[in-house]
Amino acid sequence: MELILIPIIAGVLAALAGKQSRWVALAGSLVSLGITLFWLAGFRYGASFQYVFDKAWFSQGIHFRTGVDGISMVLLLLTNILVPVILLSALRNDKRNAATLFALIVGMQGALNGVFLALDGLMFYIFWELALIPVYFICALWGEGNAFRTTLKFFIYTFIGSLAMLASLIFLYSRTPDPSSFGYEALLAVNLNHTEAIWVGAGILLAFAVKIPMLPLHSWQPDTYSEAPAQGSMLLSGIMLKMGLYGLIRWFFPLVPEALNVFGPVLIASGVIGVLYGALIAIRQNDMKRLVAFSSLSHVGLIAAGIATVSVEGMQGAVLQMFTHGVNVVGLFLAIEVIQSRAMTRNLDALGGIAKQAPVFAVFFLLLVLGTTAVPFTNGFPGELLLLKATFGYKAVWGILAGITIILCAVYMLRMYQFSMLGKPSGGIYLFPDLRWNEWMAFGILALLVLWTGLFPQYLLDLCGPAIQKTMKGILDSTGVVS
Repeated sequence: MELILIPIIAGVLAALAGKQSRWVALAGSLVSLGITLFWLAGFRYGASFQYVFDKAWFSQGIHFRTGVDGISMVLLLLTNILVPVILLSALRNDKRNAATLFALIVGMQGALNGVFLALDGLMFYIFWELALIPVYFICALWGEGNAFRTTLKFFIYTFIGSLAMLASLIFLYSRTPDPSSFGYEALLAVNLNHTEAIWVGAGILLAFAVKIPMLPLHSWQPDTYSEAPAQGSMLLSGIMLKMGLYGLIRWFFPLVPEALNVFGPVLIASGVIGVLYGALIAIRQNDMKRLVAFSSLSHVGLIAAGIATVSVEGMQGAVLQMFTHGVNVVGLFLAIEVIQSRAMTRNLDALGGIAKQAPVFAVFFLLLVLGTTAVPFTNGFPGELLLLKATFGYKAVWGILAGITIILCAVYMLRMYQFSMLGKPSGGIYLFPDLRWNEWMAFGILALLVLWTGLFPQYLLDLCGPAIQKTMKGILDSTGVVS
């Protein structure tokens, strides 16, 4: 409960704090990180939910109920590490109405925590919607280009998906035994026939597929990521899209296992096609932000495909890769912000020679590129290996196609680094200061995570393992498959 309230209170205080807003927001986010680490230190490696808070809210069967298992703990850890990093990167931000920007960022942290903590269907929906509000205003008020039109498109896509999910949850609620309940266990216990499962699953999947995003519901993503301010891009790509992937594991497959044979192949096909589509489009991009946006589409497609295999390797690889992707993509967008703020451009054909003038920045940027490319002993390697193994085990042809991402990712990531950092200075890039102290700290935290996760991935796998085993058993038992 405190992980929800403290960031929201900090957001309100930051909005009123004027010039001190950045420090109030950062303090609130760090308190949330401290609580997360305290929970992690006392976490028992088991499949049951821990730190449960359960309070009747209103009416019959509607409770404010939250709790943590190994899956949600990984996502809470990601959220409460990345938000302070995002705030650190913006400490010297001179944007207009900076107090409002900082307030929205830390307030969104509370809503995101609520999504990963919710053990009640209605509360999950409420926090799902609350997380949309801050990022909408961040992108609309501080975005570039035609930010209002782009953000409105993003809002419409996600809101329609959210309403479809709400309709599905209400139907499930109506089928729970008296007294009716939105509680997680009560919704899991509902038995649907095949037709009902398809319709209910379609409503829930629409919300998640838009947020991830998955083909063909991805058209809002490249423009939104590109035109959002740096902090908006980081929040959207680093944390918010994980809501959809987390939803597949926690809510979608467990609630409608009867339709696994229908939705599983569709998700895998969409994910693998997204892997190839995103990578091929990324190779052709000149705008660094659009390149990373399509790269993200490629990477999350593989994660979704791994989840849809409903295998130990797929589920564990997905949770690990969610953490990894969040770290890497936030670092890449931060690197692009550093380049754009100094060189006044992020177009590759106007860049070059930055590494000679900013060697510290060049090292951090290279490490993030290598992590994204899944070089062994960096954070991208273990999760991607597990996902490819799961996809190949499901169907060899899908595994082979998904495996092409290793080559394509190396092409577009190394191309981005080479054109921007190496060679001779181009255009106006003759005075490129190295990192400021706050940027140094932000990159330093991300670099440690790239190396720590690459060298010790088993820690996160052990953390989420028992909960994944329990989730898989529930899904497979409901479908009559022996787990």
